Amino acid sequence: MDMSLQGSCACKTVRYAVDELATPISHCHCQTCRKTHAAAFNSAAGVRPEQFRWLSGEAKLSEYASSADKVRYFCSQCGSHLLAKKVGKPMWVLRVATLDDDPSLRASQHIWTSHDVPWLNFVDLPEYEQWAEPR
Repeated sequence: MDMSLQGSCACKTVRYAVDELATPISHCHCQTCRKTHAAAFNSAAGVRPEQFRWLSGEAKLSEYASSADKVRYFCSQCGSHLLAKKVGKPMWVLRVATLDDDPSLRASQHIWTSHDVPWLNFVDLPEYEQWAEPR
């Protein structure tokens, strides 16, 4: 029985499997993650290359070198950012939000909070199970 975690882009064109997350999950607040994910932060974990495989849609991947040593891979159809590779590093960086399965881990830290912006506020905000009206 395959116990790997399955993941995909938003349009399901690109699918992957990973045997396990090799590092804890971190919420990265760096400006580059904020911009490339169009989000307040990015949730990521390390994966070993030998434990990761593309299941479908690999030909639809595009890449972006966000720095001299880091390449980010995303679906060319829907734009979902799936994975990043850093030159000389033993692990790849998986975008945990693209997992379709629960990894049974929870985030253990926030990193690059020195890049936080004033509108980013997690304290005492109302919570809604669905879209909050009016909008």
